[in-house]
Amino acid sequence: MVRQPLTPEQIEAGRRLGTLLRRARAERDLAEVAQAAGISPETLRKIETGRLPSPGFGTIVRLGEALNLPVQELAATWRGNHLPLEAVS
Repeated sequence: MVRQPLTPEQIEAGRRLGTLLRRARAERDLAEVAQAAGISPETLRKIETGRLPSPGFGTIVRLGEALNLPVQELAATWRGNHLPLEAVS
């Protein structure tokens, strides 16, 4: 199966998510956070810089746990709004 190219909106969503994760990591070592999330430092670097704009759900959950970010906040950032999920559904 061929994967469809990402839309400009999906790419921008990945950039927003990467920015949030980078800010949440702050001064923590990238390798330390990656290890805590069970991913490689290169994968975290790609997510933070927007080069991996649509990481897997499990990866996002584990990064949220490692950085004490609720999944709802990660989802709102990816969507481009900061509404709780209940307000969107």
